Amino acid sequence: MRSYTWLIWCLSEVGAFSEGIAMAEEVVRLAETVEDPFSRVTAYGGAGVLHLRQGDLHRAIVMLEGNLRVGQVADIPIGFSWSAPALGTAYALAGRVGEAVPLLEQAVERATAMRLRVYHSLLLTSPSEAYLLAGRKDEAMEHAARALALAHEHQERGNQAWALRLLGEIAVHREPPERESAETYYQQALTLAEELGMRPLLAHCHFGLGTLYTKIGQREQPRTELASAIELYRAMEMTFWLPQAEAALAQVEER
Repeated sequence: MRSYTWLIWCLSEVGAFSEGIAMAEEVVRLAETVEDPFSRVTAYGGAGVLHLRQGDLHRAIVMLEGNLRVGQVADIPIGFSWSAPALGTAYALAGRVGEAVPLLEQAVERATAMRLRVYHSLLLTSPSEAYLLAGRKDEAMEHAARALALAHEHQERGNQAWALRLLGEIAVHREPPERESAETYYQQALTLAEELGMRPLLAHCHFGLGTLYTKIGQREQPRTELASAIELYRAMEMTFWLPQAEAALAQVEER
């Protein structure tokens, strides 16, 4: 079951959502037919992360809450470390920041206590994103910088790319936006994402650059970046971010 979950996570990173969803549904179905809570924890975690990457927040939350519930009843601590960061991110994106932040802080504390290394860099990006959505930019910056350092130290290039993108987001949301820093972080994230085929991350980086150039009053650059983001979001059916990018482009076109 764990092998399937790793494969589902890989599919989510490259944006192969149709294939990933079909596999996740089958894995969840199989896991629910056996009396093995670890199989259900693994299946729910894989499916939840997949749905989160695509932006289906409702399905992500259902799966990830199921993961935590089964893990708590069966006393599977590692299940919390797998899914609490993703669940906290889903809560934050859904506007439930008040629930997201304490859950994510607890996840970091537990991972530190367990000396968990495999997920630690990626785990730190989750509270960083929640802090950013809560307007706590300095704390967001601290966690994202630590995530980047850990990812670099452990040679986790995919996690490094996600941390760089998040640092770009934080720079964009400074007042005023820190253009040079944001461009540098986004371009570094784009380079890694292109090398690794991480299409969802590519879309987010183009969206972030489009937002940056809009904020600083550029005219052609926002169109190019937002159009690239929209094309990718549409191709992968990432319908949570697609209307946001379309609205941003429409606003640019009205100028």
